[in-house]
Amino acid sequence: MQTLEQQVIPVLDFGFVELVDSLGTDLTVVNAARVSFGKRKTELSDGDRKLINYLAAHKHWSPFRHVQLQFHCKVPEFVARQWYKHVVGIAYSECPTVDHAWNEISLRYVNASEFEFYTPKGFRRQSEDNKQASTDELVEDPGDALINRYRSQCQESFHLYEALVNSGVAKEQARGVLPLSLYTEFYWTASLQAVVNFVKLRQHPGAQFEIREYADAIDRLTRTVVPISYTALMALEDSA
Repeated sequence: MQTLEQQVIPVLDFGFVELVDSLGTDLTVVNAARVSFGKRKTELSDGDRKLINYLAAHKHWSPFRHVQLQFHCKVPEFVARQWYKHVVGIAYSECPTVDHAWNEISLRYVNASEFEFYTPKGFRRQSEDNKQASTDELVEDPGDALINRYRSQCQESFHLYEALVNSGVAKEQARGVLPLSLYTEFYWTASLQAVVNFVKLRQHPGAQFEIREYADAIDRLTRTVVPISYTALMALEDSA
């Protein structure tokens, strides 16, 4: 693994994505491919750039999997549940070796009283065409009445949580009253191919706005590690 200067991108009101560590560069992809011929490069050439584009265009995935990226993410719970589908879903994909590792903060161990909850800047209107999606149009909210009720309900859930814990209720049960807007934190390590798959799916206009914001942050950070390989993979219509 190579040590990186802290690279953190704030997301939403209290969230962030941090690139903690990475293994490999564009040259890693090249050398993984060229080992078939007993070759190893120490500097990236124009020919190597063409090789990377060739590998991507012909969907030779394995050289790209030698690049690994580790992220520390702080996200609302509902975003984390969508994100985690990329980890568990890989067992059923056509590419089961596009690996992930995931470790998350546990509310069985940690008291949630000091955690934040996500508050949107406004409420989007439900789409009439897509039953699982919203539109860009915001619901009218004179005087922020709906937002204030939202905040009040979230705060009330914290008060009940604290009352339960202070009464001796186990944290693993008391957490049941907390909202899906609660922020959680996790470490996510994935191969370059897995990262590309996540970004392409979650930057799609049909994905929820909040997770699109995180996909944009992952996109920006990944480009700093493997700009050539990442660009080549993202240019494909289907990188899964």
